[in-house]
Amino acid sequence: MTLPATAETGTSKQRTFWILGCLVCLLLGLFIGHAVTYHGMRAASSFTTPYQAVLLSNGSVYYGKLSGYGSGHPVLTDVYYILSKTNPDDKQVTNVLVKRGKELHGPDRMYLNARQIVFVEPVGPGSKVAQLISEASQ
Repeated sequence: MTLPATAETGTSKQRTFWILGCLVCLLLGLFIGHAVTYHGMRAASSFTTPYQAVLLSNGSVYYGKLSGYGSGHPVLTDVYYILSKTNPDDKQVTNVLVKRGKELHGPDRMYLNARQIVFVEPVGPGSKVAQLISEASQ
């Protein structure tokens, strides 16, 4: 024995159809958004300048050659940072570019947590940082 179709049964089926349709569209949108974001970040991993400035969430800035940008653990090699020194006599602050590797443990690279990277910028070839790196590597 089958029950005759009523207005309530049709409405329930239509509602289920629309809910499933919306769910499929939402999942499809999430998939496309993830694919575009993931591949966009992977494409950004090739830089046009030899050195990049990397700002970390703790406020530290490092300059170096960044590889693996867009992955979970990018690597920074040929790393430099700026050390500020204050003259106790006249309170004059001077900034000095320091190459990593001079520390006690002698690091030759930094493995970064991608979640800690706030932003990455190219170091312009004519910038003061690029000039200091060039002088330090001679």
